[in-house]
Order: sequence, then C-alpha cells, then structure tokens
Amino acid sequence: MMKLVKLLALVLFATAIALPMWMATPVEGQGEAQGARTLVGQSGDDEAPTTDMDAKTDDLFNGFGIRGTPPNECDTNNEPEPPTERGNGTFEDNLFIFSERETIEDGLGPTFNDTGCVECHQFPDPGAFAQNMEFRAGRVSNGNFVDNPGGQLIHARATDSDIVEHIDTAQTVKAFRVVLSTLGDGFVECISNTSLINNVASQPSAQRGTLTNVPVVEANNALRVGRFGWKAQHASLQSFSGDAYLNEMGITNPFDGSGGNTENPASTAEGVKNVTFPSPFDPAQDPEDDGDDVLAFADFMAATRAPGRQNPIPFSDRDNVDRGESLFKQIGCEVCHTDTFITAAPNTLINGGAFRVPAALGNKKIHPFSDFALHNIGTGDGIVQNGGQSSANQIRTAALWGLRARNRLMHDGLTVTVFDAIQRHAGQATNARNAFNGLSSGSRSDVIKFLLSL
Repeated sequence: MMKLVKLLALVLFATAIALPMWMATPVEGQGEAQGARTLVGQSGDDEAPTTDMDAKTDDLFNGFGIRGTPPNECDTNNEPEPPTERGNGTFEDNLFIFSERETIEDGLGPTFNDTGCVECHQFPDPGAFAQNMEFRAGRVSNGNFVDNPGGQLIHARATDSDIVEHIDTAQTVKAFRVVLSTLGDGFVECISNTSLINNVASQPSAQRGTLTNVPVVEANNALRVGRFGWKAQHASLQSFSGDAYLNEMGITNPFDGSGGNTENPASTAEGVKNVTFPSPFDPAQDPEDDGDDVLAFADFMAATRAPGRQNPIPFSDRDNVDRGESLFKQIGCEVCHTDTFITAAPNTLINGGAFRVPAALGNKKIHPFSDFALHNIGTGDGIVQNGGQSSANQIRTAALWGLRARNRLMHDGLTVTVFDAIQRHAGQATNARNAFNGLSSGSRSDVIKFLLSL
C-alpha cells in the first residue's frame, strides 16, 4: 500500500510540473515553423472562409467575435458601440464605425485624403478596393531619400484653402499609390513571423524578398515582421488603423505613432505650417479619438473573410484556368506570389504580445498569392518608410487574391491590363516575365485567365 501511495504521489508531482508546459500559451516565433511551402495540403488545417466579393451577398463575416445586429443612430437603445479591447465589440457595430464619415467636429483634417475608411475601401464590399490614390514626395540628397519638408505624405484635401498642400520643384521623387484591399487581413495578421521568414528563406537568392521588422505601437513599439501597406510598413491591424486615422483622415489617436497629440504639418505654397490644436486651423483638442474607433477599424478588418476565387468559373474557361495556374507556377511567378500560408495556432500571442490569435483566425489556410516581402521589380517608387534607404526602390509583393475586382494595377494604379502589368515586371522578376513572354499566345492567355479568376 505504501508503494502505491508513493507511486501516486510521484505521478501527481510529475503532472504538476508538466501541466504548465502542456498548457503554455504559444508565442509567435516559437515552436514548429508554419512554413507556407511545406505545409500546403497538410491535414488538420481548415480553409479560411471566403467572400464572393459580390455586394449583393451577405458573406463578409468570418466568425471572429460576435456578429451582432446593425445599429441605428436614431435609436438610443441601438447606437453603435466600439470595442474597448480587441475582439469585444460586434462585427455590425465595427462595420458601421468603419463606414462613418468624419466631420471637422470629430477632428477631420486639417489636411486629409478622405472622410472615412469606407471612402477608400468600398468596392465591391466594405473593406475592399477603390481607385483612390495616395501621393508621396521627397528628394534625393547625397544618395539618400529625404522626405518633403512637411512630410512625405502630400494630402489631397484640407479643411481650409490656406493649408492645401503643394510641393516645390526641389521634390524630385514623386509617387502615387493605389488603395489596397483589406479583406482577409485578419488572417494575414495571424501569419506568424516564422512562416514569413521561412518562406522567404526558401526563395532562390536572386528572387529572395526582404522582410522588415516594424514597430507595433500597441505593444510599446515591439518589433514584428511588417506585412501591411505597399512598403510592408505595418505588422498589426491596430497600428495600421491608428496610422491611417491620422495620416488619411487627420484624426489624432493613441495609436497613430506620435502619441495622439500632433497633427501632420501642412506643406503649403508659403512653407510648412503647424496646424495642430490650438492653431486656427484645428478646433478639436487632441487626441481627437480615444482609440476606440481604431479598435473598431482593426476588428472589422480582422473579421472579414478572405477574397475567394471566381465561382463558378465559366465552363468554357475551366480548362484554360487550370492550365494557367500550372503555368503560373512553372514560369516562376509563385516564387514571390506565394499561393498558400497557414496562420498561427489559436491562442498564439502575436503583435508583441498585444493580440491572441482567436479560433476563427487560427490554423486557417489562406491563398493570398503574396510573400508580403519587399522586392525590387523595377517599379519601385523611390520612397523610404520603415525599411531603410535600401528599400527605396522596393515594393511589397501585391497580394493577388481578389485581382478580378480591380482594373487599376501595380502600386501606382497606372496599368490597366494584366498583360501590361506583367510586362512592367523587371529586376528580380525579369526571369518570370521573360518566361511568360516565351510562352505561346494561347498559354499566355491561359495565365491571364487564371489571374482574372482570383
């Protein structure tokens, strides 16, 4: 009997030691690598839910959080409520807030690009594309890019004609950037650093992309691999939202990267002007948002489904699309336009520990057709953001999911056919472009049909 008691005590002691290890919260970058190329088709990973990108279909919500009911500002019992922390609001409230137009009383401006998130992310569904452009400018000094004196982002609008922004002739680096879709970005946020790093490491050296560690504002600027924006300048949806609220709408907030107390100066024809409250141009005291709207923006995007393939593909095109997909891989496009990633496991801490991967977004297989890395493909805009001077002529690989829903292509939106977009690929993409051009006309047509099925 004594031996049995001792054995039981030993088992209980061992269990007490092991249980915390068994139940430990996974942390991004630890454990088995979630490599995109090696885990394609691995059992146990679910396909992420997708949207058909049809405004007539109610299929945006991916299950992150609670759906809720559409709010009504005219009903005091059903007004929209933003979340107070990531994940505790409702999809419908967050969608309403994402779709609201800001006013001067809310803090709009003084310089800004548009009045609300949905103004730039709206077709065919809220959160998707638009043809809006952002304009950035600067100059080269001693071989290095230098921002325009009032900041590289030149806003299209202002609340006062005296502060409409202009650049002078010294700013020789000028770049337009077209709006990116945010559909499915919750899944992108939940790709682990390790997955992105392993994927890039597997690329041939001549085509290998560059990943940049960028600050996560809500985690005291802890560094994480960037993935959002044309320069992969953000790693979390909360940081991205706080930045956009200030830089696109002029709304200061705790997550805008400058503490929520400073507006962007205005680059006017008379010189750079301070427009921060209490200047005569800004009647709203800073911070103009307490951060709740930023959480609503982030959670709305996180709760959207990934863009799905055309369904059904026209019967007459199915064989062409299948051949085009095979050719797309054979000629090397997939090196940078990585077709598949699997998101980190549920409960994994990401974003410097500020966000825990929810079940709705964890262990999900997605098909973005991007490696989210920077490459020099000969179309770089010369602008430097978080990636250092070497990134001036690099651009983040465009995610091709949802491609059929847009007709302004490349980072500057200046290309209007898929064929011409391929022809603009040079630098690290030269071999893939040349391989495409070496195909028969029928095979090239098949590749294009495949791309337009995405």
